[in-house]
Amino acid sequence: MTEDKRTVRLPHSVTMNDRRNLSMTGVEEVIGCDEEQLTLKTSMGELTVDGNGLHIGSFNRSTGELKLDGVIRGIVYADAEPDKQGFFKRLFK
Repeated sequence: MTEDKRTVRLPHSVTMNDRRNLSMTGVEEVIGCDEEQLTLKTSMGELTVDGNGLHIGSFNRSTGELKLDGVIRGIVYADAEPDKQGFFKRLFK
């Protein structure tokens, strides 16, 4: 009998109020943080927040909840890694 290993993915959501307060769920790790940029690993991929005066108000790693304050200029998800197989390799399987 083999053990079935499944990864539990935290639900991910982003809520912004007045471009000054950001609440997120599904945050797995804070990769980098300064007053102008915050980079996170989320259950939906890498997320970067750009702004001014950014400050993490709270982060609970076990629940994946993060609260951020500051002037938020942008939120960008990094593209997923491209499929390594390619179109023709999948086609002629």
